[in-house]
Amino acid sequence: MNLVKYIKDSFEELRNKVSWISWEEAQKSTVVVAVFTVLFALAVFLVDKVFQTGLSEYFKLF
Repeated sequence: MNLVKYIKDSFEELRNKVSWISWEEAQKSTVVVAVFTVLFALAVFLVDKVFQTGLSEYFKLF
């Protein structure tokens, strides 16, 4: 099987045999992923700040 035939067959399979989600479902999923990404980033930021402050205060003792 040569490379050109493989690529053509792959596109054919993507076009005809793959079931795709609807545009509305894709948009909703994207929003959910974006919201949870921002929330997770904020949580990591807050934990980092707590540890940074805690370690700073700890090392001030010495």
